[in-house]
Amino acid sequence: MSQMNRRRALQLLAALGTTGFAAGCGSDTDSQPTTNRSPIKIGLIVPKSGGVKSIGDDITNGFQLFLDLHDQRLGGHPVELLIADEGETAKSGKAAVDQLLKQNVLALTGVVSSSVMVGIRDTVEEARVPLIGSNASPSSLQSVVYIWRTSYVLDEAGRALGRYLRDQLPANGRLAIIVPENVGSPDVVRGFRQEFGATDGRIADPVTNTNPTTSPNKTTYVADIEKALAKKPTAVFCFFSGAAAVEFIKQLRDQFSGPVYAPGFLTEGNVLESLGQDALGIQTALNYSADLNNTSNRVFASAYRKKHQLTPTTYAMASYDAAQVLDQAIQLNGGSPSPQQVNLALGRIGQIDSPRGIWQFNQPRTPQQKWYLREVQRDGQATSNVLINELATLG
Repeated sequence: MSQMNRRRALQLLAALGTTGFAAGCGSDTDSQPTTNRSPIKIGLIVPKSGGVKSIGDDITNGFQLFLDLHDQRLGGHPVELLIADEGETAKSGKAAVDQLLKQNVLALTGVVSSSVMVGIRDTVEEARVPLIGSNASPSSLQSVVYIWRTSYVLDEAGRALGRYLRDQLPANGRLAIIVPENVGSPDVVRGFRQEFGATDGRIADPVTNTNPTTSPNKTTYVADIEKALAKKPTAVFCFFSGAAAVEFIKQLRDQFSGPVYAPGFLTEGNVLESLGQDALGIQTALNYSADLNNTSNRVFASAYRKKHQLTPTTYAMASYDAAQVLDQAIQLNGGSPSPQQVNLALGRIGQIDSPRGIWQFNQPRTPQQKWYLREVQRDGQATSNVLINELATLG
């Protein structure tokens, strides 16, 4: 390692105060020269258009920020980041994976859509190239060897809120559950019911399923909202993200002014700016809040805001962590890593000192991590998600 690079690494280590980063820099292979290590290719799979493009942008920004802070290297190797469009279907997602595999990538990352993640599972497993997913994580993705996730499992978002609302909702209250009819919604609802109490009369009303489109119009949800509100619920529990979240909440607020609870994607990123005052008071559960007070988050959030003039999201954070775990796994393999060696090393990296707080991979290759309760509050003329408290450690 050159004197300049070593000095930068030591400065970053001091700033981060992180055992995870130290593990990556302090491995047995660290004594080997890294300035002449061969370039590697990493494939990033994200949507480049449509209603969830903003999530893909956040994922790209998070991964690139880690590279920016580490001289565009992972494990000492110069990185060429190849980006492929996952589109909106399993077919387009598979085409993106095939495109990247043909370019001999060392590892894959990204993936926003749960249906895409399910659709590419067999391709990734057969190729024996590790995929560190940084968003989509349906609970049906079981018994995988080469697929890891730095985000969450979808039922956990429901579980975290289920525990909270079980005690928060009045004894005589009723909760309307409204979700899109897609791959992820059953996970969220099942996790919520599991922790709230499946037989509790307060959630006895049938779930209202809406159009699964990611690009709704101004009337897409009106009829379904009317149906869900017919029994005069005390509060609403929902599960939307991206452009769908914006339209759903705007249409909901035309008919309902009561409490709204959801996984944090409902008010994450540019959704919050688009909703404005309609988002005030919404409470959400998420594995990250931009105002978390830890050293790693101060470094990450400050660098992200400086580069993008935006508040970092859970999508950016999970992608930043995907780069972090790849950095450590590749470092453990020294000068000439193979995809299979990197995959084995991912199981050896231990705890990650992340902007979300300390976490580690569990046996299903997903994070064991804290979940937080946030509330949308006024921040001057704008609004922001404000950390209220910790909800649970899940995974």
